Amino acid sequence: MNAMERTKQLAAESIERGDATGWFETLYAEADGNNNTIPWADLEPNKCLVEFAELTNLQGNSRSALVVGCGLGDDAKFLADLGFKVTAFDVSATAIEWAKQLHADTKIEFHTADLFDSPQIWNKAFDFVLEIYTIQPLPLEIRPVVIDEIAKFVKNDGKLLVVTRGREDDEEPLELPWALSKRDLSRFAENGLRENQFIEMLGNEEIPVRRFVIEYIRGLT
Repeated sequence: MNAMERTKQLAAESIERGDATGWFETLYAEADGNNNTIPWADLEPNKCLVEFAELTNLQGNSRSALVVGCGLGDDAKFLADLGFKVTAFDVSATAIEWAKQLHADTKIEFHTADLFDSPQIWNKAFDFVLEIYTIQPLPLEIRPVVIDEIAKFVKNDGKLLVVTRGREDDEEPLELPWALSKRDLSRFAENGLRENQFIEMLGNEEIPVRRFVIEYIRGLT
């Protein structure tokens, strides 16, 4: 059984038990320090994030940033290198301890936290919020709530960057990771976030899969 097959098995078993996120900890714990058993743990920043940063000349300038579902922290490290003051969290305690070891020479604040029970102090607290691939592996029926929880971190006049597998509105998402449509993403607008940029990119799979890269802004209220 390869890494993706094992990931899908763990996710299905956990979701069947009514636990949408518990499988992440199981996956990281089973890895036992071998990132090759985790499909998304490349030990380098996400390709779409890097390309977006280059296209837009993204600079931190000491602004606050939050990385949602940070895993081993490579995207967090990328933002820190751009000059952001980075906070990063994941539901998996094993992932967070691993990330702390990998990036011990940085000032990134890593936290074990549940998206659905995050610290109140994070609400509308960040200039820049990064979400990469944390919506798409969660059950479709809770997707609106997941989007609501991510949106609440963005401060007034702050930005959110979402990177996800994309699909058409009338295309059925057949398996994990369940790609997002523009209709799914419209939920961010219901949370007061305005789409500022929408870019399509391709992944680096053998048969490239389309990615949506969307930048949102929360208007001043």
